[in-house]
Order: sequence, then C-alpha cells, then structure tokens
Amino acid sequence: MSYEENSHTDMEKTLLTLKQDIENGFFQEKEKLPSVFELAKNYQVSYETMKEVIQLAVNEDILTRRAGVGVFINSQPIFSSGIEQLRSVTKMIQHAGKTPGTQYVSADIVNPTKYDYQYLRSAETDKIAKIERVRTADGDPVVYCIDKVNQQLLPMSQLHSKHSIFQLLEEHSEMRISYAVAFIEPISYDEKISPILNCQPDQAMLLLKQIHYTESDEPVLFSENYFRPDVFRFYVVRQRT
Repeated sequence: MSYEENSHTDMEKTLLTLKQDIENGFFQEKEKLPSVFELAKNYQVSYETMKEVIQLAVNEDILTRRAGVGVFINSQPIFSSGIEQLRSVTKMIQHAGKTPGTQYVSADIVNPTKYDYQYLRSAETDKIAKIERVRTADGDPVVYCIDKVNQQLLPMSQLHSKHSIFQLLEEHSEMRISYAVAFIEPISYDEKISPILNCQPDQAMLLLKQIHYTESDEPVLFSENYFRPDVFRFYVVRQRT
C-alpha cells in the first residue's frame, strides 16, 4: 500500500472513530475539542492527518471552527423532515419525541403592511392579529414564531389555551389549512431573536416563511418561523422528470 493510500485509510478510520466518540458521549455537544496536537496523540495519527480529519468533520457539519477560539462539537438536529411535509411546529416537536411548550412574547392587533396585504389578501380588513412566540422542546427554546392572521379568524382571548395556531384557527373559524407555499432562507445573527434561541454569534438561523391556504385556495395565515439549525434540519425530495 502506498503512503497516500495508507494516509487516506488512517484518515477514514480516525474520522469514523471520532464520530463514534461523539455519538457515545465521549465529547459533549457544544464542547470545545482539545488541540489538534492532543487529538493526534490520542488517536495515534500524524498532526497533518488529524487536521484533515477535523476539516472533513467540519465539512459534514459535525464540528464548527470558530476563528481564534477553537473547534466545537455541533448539536445534532432532533428533527429532520422533508420540507414538502406540512406540519405545525407543535407536531414537529412531538414527532421528535419532545414535549412542546410556548412562551408568548406579544399578541397585538396591528395595521397590515403592504406584504401582509399581498400574502393574506387582507384588503377587506384594516387590522390583523400578529402573534410572536418562542416555541420550546422539553423547555429548550428552539423556534421563534411570528404569525399573522385576519383578526376575525382568530380568538385572541383563547391564544393561551392552545400551543398550535393551526388548531385554534381551525376550531374557531372552521377553516382547515390544506397546503402552504414556503420560502427558506438563512438568516445571520439577529440582535433580538438569536439570544432568545441561545444561538452563537456565528450561528445562522433558518427562516421559513409560509403562506397557508385552505382547500379553496384562500390564504389565511402568514408565518415567519426562525429555526435553530442545530435542532431542525429540512430537506427536499427531488424527483427526476
């Protein structure tokens, strides 16, 4: 076996061992790794091989390198789903085996913006309900939700009785949400939302914007949900045409 082949084999074995050590709890989530020199010594590989292993783990989103600080273990998502599946945040958290919770930030009746008119076609009303909440999983803040809906469709006095806006909206208005049009974009550090979700300054959030429609194609709910990327991961199933 050539030197290059032997080095590649060492790299693969070391990466696999590192992953197993992380899964087995030898290294904890969000923990800073020892220096490359110490890791190379512990895994009995060369310094250069260990550097390559760390870079591969960074590429696979297992580790995060913070300039001038060190390399840290990433938290593994508790929920992974195809974006084509429409679930409320409550259902997402329950599906992951966690207990959903809600912390209300604000609930106000406001004037629609031009985007609200566009998304909700709310020209027939002068006011909409705007609800801001922090959704928790086993008490840990994981999603910041901003929901907007025609005030006539949502009983504001009953907001605290349900975790799910979906459920409250459907029970009160008898309008069943059938589908949604979604837009996903990464969001850098937000001075208000990032600290609430315990995000690091270099940690981007996933913003999921959704316009929810009834079976008769009527838009009834516009949501902006900021997800912690270490907790939620979305994917898309693409079929060849």
